[in-house]
Amino acid sequence: MVWYDSSSPVESRKGKQQVRVIAGTAKGRPLKAVPGNNTRPTTDKVKEAVFSMIGPYFDGGRVLDLFAGTGGLGIEALSRGMEQAVFIDMERLSIEVIKQNVQAAGLTQQAEIYRNEAGRAIKVLEKRGERFALIFLDPPYRMKEMDAMMVELADRGLLEEGARVVVEHDADHVYPEQFGSYIQLKHARYGDIAVTVYRYEPGAGEPQTEEH
Repeated sequence: MVWYDSSSPVESRKGKQQVRVIAGTAKGRPLKAVPGNNTRPTTDKVKEAVFSMIGPYFDGGRVLDLFAGTGGLGIEALSRGMEQAVFIDMERLSIEVIKQNVQAAGLTQQAEIYRNEAGRAIKVLEKRGERFALIFLDPPYRMKEMDAMMVELADRGLLEEGARVVVEHDADHVYPEQFGSYIQLKHARYGDIAVTVYRYEPGAGEPQTEEH
């Protein structure tokens, strides 16, 4: 299913797109971008469509923003009702921007922010006994192994049953409709990017046995 959204993004005085919190307790708060061209924040248009797919609002729960960049997705989830968020990024500049954006949104007490590589971070979160109801995977588009990472997240016990996983990726790359314990719920394309949403259902990929 493809979602279309004709809303216009906010423009800054310099003519560049400015990302903001769209809804919830921090609605309208502007979010800073990471300096340079290495980080590509999710646009308001795509972000609004994503939360239309998975929410749009939440009643508590923990969210993991694993390739957090500016922190925009995790912040939006907190603003819409998630109780606590863990933000992970390996870039120092991204971590500084996430801290500033979380503070600007008034969500500091609900956020944990760590500088780490995603694979290492997953192992640390497993040792801490973390479990999440929502996970965002928005890596650099050259990374096309998010299905393998999702399997590792499941193997390490980091997802609650029924958890949603949102993958933002290059539109030319197609992830499978079902693999492991994941079932695809939504897939939408927006120009050269795509969003695929999965639900985690333990045992979904196991063969059914007949009773005699």
